[in-house]
Amino acid sequence: MDLFDDLPEPTQTTGPVPVAVIDQPQSTKSGEEDVKSVRRKREHSDGHTDQNEEQPEEIKKVCKEGLPTLKGYVAARRGEREEMQDAHVLLPDMSSCLSTLPSQVSRVSYFAVFDGHGGARASQFAAEHLHHNLAKKFPSGDSENLDKMVKKCLLDTFRQTDEDFLKKASSQKPAWKDGSTATCVLVVDDVVYVANLGDSRAVLCRMEAAAEGESRSVTLALTKEHNPTIYEERMRIQRAGGTVRDGRVLGVLEVSRSIGDGQYKRCGVISTPDLRRCQLTANDRFLILACDGLFKVFSADEVVKFVLNILQERSVEQKPGFAEEELCFEAACHQLASEAVRRGCADNVTVILVSVCF
Repeated sequence: MDLFDDLPEPTQTTGPVPVAVIDQPQSTKSGEEDVKSVRRKREHSDGHTDQNEEQPEEIKKVCKEGLPTLKGYVAARRGEREEMQDAHVLLPDMSSCLSTLPSQVSRVSYFAVFDGHGGARASQFAAEHLHHNLAKKFPSGDSENLDKMVKKCLLDTFRQTDEDFLKKASSQKPAWKDGSTATCVLVVDDVVYVANLGDSRAVLCRMEAAAEGESRSVTLALTKEHNPTIYEERMRIQRAGGTVRDGRVLGVLEVSRSIGDGQYKRCGVISTPDLRRCQLTANDRFLILACDGLFKVFSADEVVKFVLNILQERSVEQKPGFAEEELCFEAACHQLASEAVRRGCADNVTVILVSVCF
């Protein structure tokens, strides 16, 4: 049984992949320097020979061909709500948070959207603390099974963050009753790990060859929604002694998994995320993370096509010091959030658009 729900692998794009440059000057390395860095780490190891002799060659190949450049853009709209209860984090390079990395890893990136309910305290807490908990638990040294270690790290991180918030919430007078969804994208070199709970989503735009030499976009869902109308979720809630009325836990809570919501934890609401893994390739254009406010008025396919249309039009005002591609992505992100409000979404809307460039 696989550790993760792997997404289907695409047909690889032929031809060499250019070396990418990380989008943060303080940690920028060329592909050649990445190779040297990995070799130095191996030379300082204890000299133990791995049972899989081909693994080092695979690591060298990733470094030589270059890693994708990831750049994040965010747009947030309050909508008709009195308070902005969403929170977000963009860390294209987590190096400053991590003390050490596994010897086979060159870079870790992190992007996250948190959609609060009952207040903004749970979403803000998760935005401030979850990636720090992740950094503390992230694998270090030589990890023989990195997938397994990353999975454990993510599960432990979500549990720790939830426990920490519930402890703080219960110590208040009166106790906080806030809760939050979470959709977190962790990119380890060129592998995407997605952990989510609640109803915020993440999707990937992947281009595939079509007729007459043209390409078409394919929308890949990277998350699974958790609400009490889903059979497995409803059964867990009912086994815990809770009820589902009008599609909500106890007739009140719309999601069946969340951070916080201490008063519903005894009713089967849990903080265990679903995990998925996806290999990035040169066919991929961008990732989108967004709260349910966006997807109340857009389908996932519509979101991808909306962004692609703006990227293809390239009708943006030029700004000194900014590449046209960056300005197009920024414009697409903001126009997408604004269009959700224009279409009648009264909820908070937060959109993170992550460009992928090899």
